[in-house]
Amino acid sequence: MNKTKRILPLTPWSAPSPWSLRPKSLWVLCFALVLFGVGEGMLVSAQLGSTPWTVLAQGISQQSGLGIGTVTFLISAAVLALWLPLRQRPGIGTILNMIIIAAVLGLFVRIVPPPADFVWRITLCLGGIVTIGTASAFYLTCYLGAGPRDGLMVGLCRVSGWRVGIVRTLLEGSVCLAGWLLGGVLGLGTLLFAFGVGWVVQGCLQWIAKRYPQQDSPVKP
Repeated sequence: MNKTKRILPLTPWSAPSPWSLRPKSLWVLCFALVLFGVGEGMLVSAQLGSTPWTVLAQGISQQSGLGIGTVTFLISAAVLALWLPLRQRPGIGTILNMIIIAAVLGLFVRIVPPPADFVWRITLCLGGIVTIGTASAFYLTCYLGAGPRDGLMVGLCRVSGWRVGIVRTLLEGSVCLAGWLLGGVLGLGTLLFAFGVGWVVQGCLQWIAKRYPQQDSPVKP
């Protein structure tokens, strides 16, 4: 078993290949991506700051004069390029990641109005972080391909041998700092996401590994 599979535990819904059309794997993948989109919508509705990668896009946009949409696309392309030396492979989940999350996010923000009360905004923000972290763990264990940023995280975990919580926090924290230095706007939600989501992903992966004991001795996620 390779290092990627030790980082991401095997489950009853794990697919045999990134382009597999196994029904159970696809069902869990789509459900988790819908959940991910809901989590993203919760963060947007909380109005406590953008995610670190959006802050980076804001900063680069300010410095370059390019639109934030264009910059976001270029960042995704650059992150995908970093997959090559890390030997990460795309899959059907990589494509569905971009389609489903965006669709659910758009629907959520149209249906759910931002709360006025600060306590509810904090609750929505924290709920979004937990939802995204949990959804990430479940869709990644489908082995159908990750989104650009999650794929980078898994590749770095495999190469470094570090745990998901550490790698994800370092990634989000670095992106957050770079975006802020370039002129991006930080918020409380940005910082909570940067330093919290990685540990939610790790905790959920550990729970999955205990729920479905592995045949060998996997590296702790």
